[in-house]
Amino acid sequence: MTERLHWVRFRHDGRTGFGTLSGDAITVYDGEMFAQPKRTDKTVALGGVTLLTPSEPSKMVGLVNNFRALLTKLNQPVPEEPLYFLKAPSAFMAAGGAIEQPQFYSGRVVFEGELGIVIGKRCKDVAEAAALSHVFGYTCVNDVTGFDVLNKDPQFAQWTRAKSYDTFGIFGPTIATGIDPSALSVRTILNGEERQNYPISDMVFQPARLVSLISRDMTLLPGDVIACGTSVGAGKMPPGSTIEISIEGVGALRNTFAGVIAAVGTK
Repeated sequence: MTERLHWVRFRHDGRTGFGTLSGDAITVYDGEMFAQPKRTDKTVALGGVTLLTPSEPSKMVGLVNNFRALLTKLNQPVPEEPLYFLKAPSAFMAAGGAIEQPQFYSGRVVFEGELGIVIGKRCKDVAEAAALSHVFGYTCVNDVTGFDVLNKDPQFAQWTRAKSYDTFGIFGPTIATGIDPSALSVRTILNGEERQNYPISDMVFQPARLVSLISRDMTLLPGDVIACGTSVGAGKMPPGSTIEISIEGVGALRNTFAGVIAAVGTK
């Protein structure tokens, strides 16, 4: 199994770097994170850097109805193949950032705590037995949704629009390697209150199956994220909230929800 590490990207002294996090120290690496990076003898303090999203995906693939408990609650059948949407790269945001509600949108903004699969090498038409060899590691995802936009127009469900507003694609703070997430649980804490706590083992399509099937539809590239979907407990965030997605062994993704922010140039 791959060595158990927690990879981060950061900005320090005006430069972008990456490395592995242990405690409050980051060991700096050279090269490319997904192409045999080389460890250096340099370290930087976590408190002295700004954490970025741990990868720069070309896309985030988000699963819908991928947990049996949620399907039971909604009285919906188990899908025969993965149901998913794409999030725009302009939506991506790192841990610590503030979620912003679009000025024109006054509806519900919903949190969805999820496991994220991070692709490590180019992946197209891969067999399920080989799929995990294309996975670099796992991360925490908050799949934020403008819920009232989803079915606003009865002619067309607007999944991409509702989920691609700026700051609505949050993941990080690290990518954990060398772990098997099947025995783990996703916890979501809103303002100190646990709102979600569900086992990853309840997924309809487990990581290897997901990677294999999605790779038939599109080429997955290094750094791409598959958000595995959420289970029961997702809900509305009031402005001023603090939201945390936590997966043991993977990390804790913390952000705030600022609500509507005034446009640049307005008073």
